[in-house]
Amino acid sequence: MSFEYYKYSMTPPQVLCFQNQPAAPDFDLREFLSGIRLIQATGGLESISKANLEGTDCVLITGCTPLADAVDALGALHVLDALMPVIFWDPEMRATDAVCLIRAGAYHCLGYRDSYAALRDTLSNAVEFRRQASKVRSQATAPREPWRELLVGQSSAMETIVEAIRLIGPRRCTVLVSGETGTGKEIVARALHMASPRMNQPMVAINCSALPENLLEAELFGHVKGAFTGAINCRMGRFEQANRGTIFLDEIGDMPIDLQAKLLRVLQDREIQRLGSSENIRVDVRVLAATNVNLVERVRQGKFREDLYYRLNVVPLEVPPLRKRESDIPLLAEHFVRKVCQFEGITPKHVTPEALLHLRLCPWPGNVRQLENAVEMAVAMSGERDTLYASDFGLTKPPSLELLPTRLHADPMEAPDWTDFATAVSQFEHCMLQRALSKTAGNRTAAAELLGMKRTTLIMKLRSFENSNALRAC
Repeated sequence: MSFEYYKYSMTPPQVLCFQNQPAAPDFDLREFLSGIRLIQATGGLESISKANLEGTDCVLITGCTPLADAVDALGALHVLDALMPVIFWDPEMRATDAVCLIRAGAYHCLGYRDSYAALRDTLSNAVEFRRQASKVRSQATAPREPWRELLVGQSSAMETIVEAIRLIGPRRCTVLVSGETGTGKEIVARALHMASPRMNQPMVAINCSALPENLLEAELFGHVKGAFTGAINCRMGRFEQANRGTIFLDEIGDMPIDLQAKLLRVLQDREIQRLGSSENIRVDVRVLAATNVNLVERVRQGKFREDLYYRLNVVPLEVPPLRKRESDIPLLAEHFVRKVCQFEGITPKHVTPEALLHLRLCPWPGNVRQLENAVEMAVAMSGERDTLYASDFGLTKPPSLELLPTRLHADPMEAPDWTDFATAVSQFEHCMLQRALSKTAGNRTAAAELLGMKRTTLIMKLRSFENSNALRAC
């Protein structure tokens, strides 16, 4: 994770630097570590016990520091904040001293053999470690949210959904959940219900496209005896069943146009009439609706009432397709494996890293539902094995083939410009890195995993390409 990422996407990292005597090599740390907020502490190591670590992501101790003083400083810092990563940068540090400090809890120790680039990478990794640890700690101390267990994933797209549910869950407002087929719209609706004060009341769901118009009206509003042929008894409708709770209208875009007018009146007055009756029945119900079609387009086509659309679209909530939350695929796969194994009453199985990589590269047009079906098939095809391979999911195409350039010259004479071997290899490496980053939407960790290399190696290669481009520009 580069400092430029933090600079433009979140609060810039803050590093507190204690400079011991004699000083570290003579150069401007602020200029070299661009993209971070570097705070030079005054008073040396003696001021650590009184240091204010609020907002600090990492502590850097520079200069020649005796081992005993370094251990004391480390202990004092961890008394203030046990999760604070502490980095020592001492040109004269011995290997044995570095081992002692690491065992005492130091994040990393740098010596005379380490370059300034290594320092920058170490600080970057320490900042990422600190923020992830703080996130885990805040989640552990946060109030329990049972509905959060329904939403599997930690991607930014899923976190947006989670934050929206926290805000609108406790409210009474109507929510229109949109998204492609199989994205989990009903799961989001159930999370909204569980996040509301109505969580102990019923949530009633009905698919508006599953029943013909005459039966759908009776299903929604109920009927009295004799209202139509076969109505031999009075029957309560879904709105009455959901009284003081939540009603979920799935596939609302397929509701017949005549029935839409009656639904609009219910939303306006919170009153219903059973089929065949003139009596008004008041209902206290929260309405959640879902659609996988573009309702605005349906309004233009005259297939959906505009006034009903605005009544339903009080709070729009779009569930992203699986291809836009690719990083959640391993978590979802493991979740479905546990779910299927528990349902079948068998020993839990695990998915190989190669299979997870294949799963991440699939387009998944059927979204989460298709992934769940693929996991169920894999569990069945694995037999007695406790390991799931890519072939169990029906995935056989090597993902690495998709990273290759679309056109490679078999004969060097076919290349447009003659170049030396080292330059050709460098260009090919650069192409591979760019394709991997494109495939993973710029996620360097995922790109490194895709290429089978360490994340730090990928970062250093990218930086070398950036530096070579800068030199050519000069």
